[in-house]
This record gives sequence, C-alpha cells and structure tokens, in this order.
Amino acid sequence: MEFRSAYAHGFARVAAVTLPVALAQPAKNAEAILEQARVCHEESVALAVFPELGLSGYSLEDLFLQDPVLDAVEEALYAVVDGSRDLLPVLVIGAPLRKGNRIFNCAVIIHRGTILGVAPKSYLPTYREFYERRHFAPGDDQRGQSIRLRETEIPFGPDLIFRATDVRGLTVHVEVCEDMWVPIPPSAEASLAGAAVLVNISGSPITVAKSYDRKLLCESSSSRCNAAYLYAAAGEGESSTDLSWDGQTMIYEMGALLAETERFPAGARHSVADVDLDLLRQERMRQGTFDDNRRTYGDRTAYRTIDFTLDPPHTDIGLLRKVDRFPFVPDEEERLALDCYEAYNIQVSGLEQRLRAIGQPKIVIGVSGGLDSTHALIVAAKAMDRLGRPRSDILAYTMPGFATSEHTKNNATLLSESLGVTFSTLDIRAAATQMLTDMGHPFGRGEEVYDVTFENVQAGLRTDYLFRLANHNGGIVLGTGDLSELALGWCTYGVGDQMSHYGVNSGVPKTLMQHLIRWVATSGQFDDHVGEILQSILDTEISPELVPQKEGEKPQSTEDAIGPYSLQDFTLFHVLRRGYLPSKIAFLATHAWTDATVGEWPPNYPEAKRHGYDLATIRHWMAVFGKRYFANQFKRSALPNGPKVIRGGSLSPRGDWRMPSDVSSAVWLADLERVPES
Repeated sequence: MEFRSAYAHGFARVAAVTLPVALAQPAKNAEAILEQARVCHEESVALAVFPELGLSGYSLEDLFLQDPVLDAVEEALYAVVDGSRDLLPVLVIGAPLRKGNRIFNCAVIIHRGTILGVAPKSYLPTYREFYERRHFAPGDDQRGQSIRLRETEIPFGPDLIFRATDVRGLTVHVEVCEDMWVPIPPSAEASLAGAAVLVNISGSPITVAKSYDRKLLCESSSSRCNAAYLYAAAGEGESSTDLSWDGQTMIYEMGALLAETERFPAGARHSVADVDLDLLRQERMRQGTFDDNRRTYGDRTAYRTIDFTLDPPHTDIGLLRKVDRFPFVPDEEERLALDCYEAYNIQVSGLEQRLRAIGQPKIVIGVSGGLDSTHALIVAAKAMDRLGRPRSDILAYTMPGFATSEHTKNNATLLSESLGVTFSTLDIRAAATQMLTDMGHPFGRGEEVYDVTFENVQAGLRTDYLFRLANHNGGIVLGTGDLSELALGWCTYGVGDQMSHYGVNSGVPKTLMQHLIRWVATSGQFDDHVGEILQSILDTEISPELVPQKEGEKPQSTEDAIGPYSLQDFTLFHVLRRGYLPSKIAFLATHAWTDATVGEWPPNYPEAKRHGYDLATIRHWMAVFGKRYFANQFKRSALPNGPKVIRGGSLSPRGDWRMPSDVSSAVWLADLERVPES
C-alpha cells in the first residue's frame, strides 16, 4: 500500500465541468471537451462529467432534427472517444443520438477509447420554456436495450451502472437534467441497485432562485441515497434568444457540499473533489433500511453492470476535500452555537425525564473544578429550574485528595455557591490514608509511592461517599464522565467514577465539552458571575489531580498519559461513526493535523493550543487508543443510563456500540502497523 495515495484509502477524485459551447459545431465542442478532459487527467481525476447535449449545444431547437447536425455529432463523438485513449478519467458527455425512428437525449460514458454505455434521458420536460418532446423520445422504456454505433452494439438504457474493477466502491450511474426533478428519479433506483456515485448532466437555463433549487435537489439526493452526486449545467455559448445560462457545477456527498464553481463564468470551470467511497459503503451497510428499500422496489432495481479498469495513480496526489480537525465540533460559529444549544438541552431534558420518572429525588454530585463535573453541575441546575425545583436540591460535594489544587477547589466552591446549590467539602485524605494503611500499601508507611492503587483508592472513595450520601439524602448520584474518557477507559471501574445512577455527560466528547461550557457562559443561561467562573475553569489544564506534584515538576496531566484529546476524539469519531481502517484514519489525521496553520479551527479556539502533530505522533497515540479502546470495553458494558447526544454516536451497550468485553485488538493494531513511522 502506498500510504500517501488517496486512491489507496478509498477515495476517488471526481470533477463536474462546464465550458463554453459552440452551437451546432460538434467538432469544435469535441476539441473543447478533450481539452478539459486532459486538464482533469493531469489532476488525477477518475470521473469527469460535462453538460447536457454538450457536443451539439442544448438550445438548438429544431436543428436537432437536421441530419447534418446529427451526422456531425456522431463524428465528434468518436473524436472524443479516440482522444480519450490515454486519459485516466471516465468521461460523461451529452449528445443527441438516433436510435430506430427516434432521437434520444443521451449521456455517453467513455473510457480510454471505448464507449462503455449510453444512458438516455428518461423524463422530458414539455412545459413552460421546455419543449423537448418535440425533438426527443423519452428513454424510460429503454431498459435492457442497445444502440448500434459504427457497427458496434453498445449497452443503452437508464438501467446501466458502471463499475471500476480496481477501485472498490466506484460505481457510477448517470441521469440527465429533468430526471432529478421528478418525485422518484432514476438515480434513486440506481442507488438501491448499487450505484454510489450519481451523475446529472444538465442544460437547465437559469432563472432567479433556480440555483438554490438545484442545490437542494442535489443535497437531498446525496443524503437520501447515501451517495455522491455530481452536477454539471450548461453555460456560456448557449442561445440567449429567450433564456440565459449560468454553468453551475457542484459535487455533494451524503448531503455535504464538497465543491462548486462560480456561476456565470467566462471560460471553462470545473468543480473537483475526492469522494469518500468507504464512507458511502459504510453508511449503506449500517443503515439496513437502505437495502430493505431495495427489496421493496426489487422489480425496479434490476440494473446491468458495465465493468471497466481505471488504473488510478498510486502516488501522493494530495487530498481534495476538507478534513475536520474536530469531527465532533463544527468550524462554523452559527452551526456550533446550534449544536451546543441542542446538546445542552438534550442533556437537560434527559435528566428532567429521569427525575420525573423516579419521584423527583435530590441530585448528588461530586465537583472537582474540572470540565466534566462543571458541565454536569450546570446541566443539573438548568434541569431544576425547568422542573420548578430549588437548586438547593442539588447536593454538591468537593472532595479534596492528596493532589487537589487550590485553583480547582476554589473554582468548584465559587461555582457551587454562585449557582445556589447545597455545597459541602468532604476531605478524603484521612480515609484514603487509613485504607492504604489497612491494605499494606507503601504510602501507608510514609513512602512516596503513587501507583494506580494510590490513584484508584481516591477515585473509589469519592464515588463510595457519593452513593452513601445519596442513600442518606434521598438522592441519585449524577455521573460526570464523558464519551472520550469512556472510549479510552479513563475511569475507575465499579466503585469509581465509571458508576453513577445517571450519566448526563456520557454522550459528550471532551473536545465538544469546552465549547458547550463556553456556550452556556455566553448565551445567558446563567448570570455574568457564573460565566466568569466558567471561563476560569475553561482555562485550567485537564488533570485527574490524584498524584501529588513535586516542586519544579509539571502537574499530573491526563493528556500526557492517554494522548491529546484532539487526536483521540478524531480517531474515536472515525472508529465509532465510520468504521474505518486505522491506516485510513492515520491518513486523514495527517491531512487534518500535520500543519496547524492550514485549515479551519473552531470559533474561539485558543491560539496557544493550536498544535500540529507529525505522523509519528499520530501513529503513537493511535496505538494507545487501539489498546485502551479494546481493553476497556468491560467498563462500557456496565455503563449507567445516559442520553445519546451527538450524531457521531454513543458508547452505550444498549445503543450505538455493542462489543464483547474480551475481544483482541490484534487486527486493528496490525493494520496500524502498515502506517509508516514518518
């Protein structure tokens, strides 16, 4: 495997092209198409699509019925075929072709000197400015047919799927313009039959707001069909007798816009992007109802498959798509605010319902001054407000141990007091010392041994106290652990922070947590004083504060032990939501994280924390992730209830993630070994 090749990781580069057309001059149009095809070849494009009737021009009207035009189109078609012999891309071009007693508005699919097939337009608009049935026959009844061109029988019909034998998942279906405007477009049926890349070549004269309608249709089709959707419209050179043309091109994938070009261009333009074929395949596998829908429409999903060999490059061609550094966190400020609003209210409403269902108990929570317990506390406070209950029914305890800093303890105290909850301090050091002494631990004899037992005794005592306090006060223990900690097993099992009566944070990744707290602080959920305390908490290093800090040493850091949450959440998303190979995740991570100066960062992300990571670092922390993720499933198998929050998934054994607790990580780590050291 060539690690740095996009094609080696399930991507295919595609392009949607618009270019000036010379009306009724097919030979000239063939030259222009080949010129753009060569440009796409140089860019390592696998599939290049051109506008409807691009060999002749769309706006010829009755000239479509003239033999000189039709003869010239066939000559020009084979000029493109011959000129494509040494080119990488599959070309999709538009042409009026004669078959039997009729003319069809066709998309011709060409690769390396061969016409693979011809897809006629199924639905011909004959309303408002359109009059296509005057010249063309609809192709919806041409399933299973062929067309004879230059003494060769070529597959013809709307039932063709073109499949690359050497690029997994590159399966292409082509429809023409109006086909996507009908309630059940041919591309929908083709997607059920296995097409992952859907193409629409279009004429489509422009009127005010029509471009928005096109985008809506392309976005919807790609989302509903779990597909990529390429769209190329006619532009410069089409007749302005009664209409105008904007040359819109765009590429969508699963409802996301990957690329588009400026409209009303002077000269040729092309959208180009790398489509993630693995993503489309994974989404279809996971969404079983997608294939169930195929069973429902079985009589309409019998398609012919035309195989071809692409022979893509295996070198580093870059990656032409945005890779989010923080897949759980949007880069756009408005979208991030909406996500935070929804996430916070999902948590609040989930807790409200649980409290109503079990008789409105009090809430018992341990607060450390860290991100997770802070957020759980402000979720609890809002839930009490909405239930019409006093915040004093929240019993918040700070439980300082051997490494608790004054800064975090003060933050916990100030926040609890500002929110008006019932607040107490319960120092666990004496009880922990007694337990360690009773166990015969060296620390009980005065030795500075700070091992896992030393840490877990503190974590366990805190949870033990909280459960007993809940018993004593008629309450429930509110869990504070987050999704990222659960993924990495960064919690103490059983009598520890893994356990609670209800875990409001279990669906929230660490990289989203700071943005949630910032949103709460700035969106008026609480008063300004609470907001100031929340900002102080946001500025604090993430630490379990279990090991005492020696003079001159850096305080204990969670991320030094288990890796940067930014990298680990990146891996978690692509494992949990996408099911990708570790080698592919590493490839994506290099494009997202190698250069901190390239790409977007979430709004208000601190400049000082904008780090880059080289491949060796990425590989190291992915290995840590793999080992910890598999080894700690037993903690997730006993996970308390808590709401799913993000679309990326949850780790609940009753919901998104069901996995045996005693499975090996060997296969996952073996694939990671294929990633080079640098």
